[in-house]
Amino acid sequence: MNVVDSSAWLSYFASDKNATVFAEPIEALPALLVPSITITEVFKTVLRQRGEEAALIVTAHMKQGKVIPLDSELAMDAAKFGVLHKLPLADSIIFATSQKYAAVLWTQDSDFKGLPNVRYLAKKKT
Repeated sequence: MNVVDSSAWLSYFASDKNATVFAEPIEALPALLVPSITITEVFKTVLRQRGEEAALIVTAHMKQGKVIPLDSELAMDAAKFGVLHKLPLADSIIFATSQKYAAVLWTQDSDFKGLPNVRYLAKKKT
């Protein structure tokens, strides 16, 4: 199973230098888990940069994976991981989701660097 962080989704949609690496988990739809918070982050970023139509298109692609809603159990796990690893709120939810499903977390966000089951790629300059 794979979880793709918002930074990796944005890399993929922008077709930047890491996009081909992130295409692997994103295009393997049967194994793709999508924390609902990543939809929020990606929709907000694309909405601000390219408008609502583009934001709807990219999030429709995200919803082809299995969307994982934030329930109370996952929220409490995220809080624990946030404290333990000093993660911001959204990152703690994404990490908790990957841990709950024993999934690999794909990212270029340095907050995740060195955490278990994380596939971190440094952001490449365009």
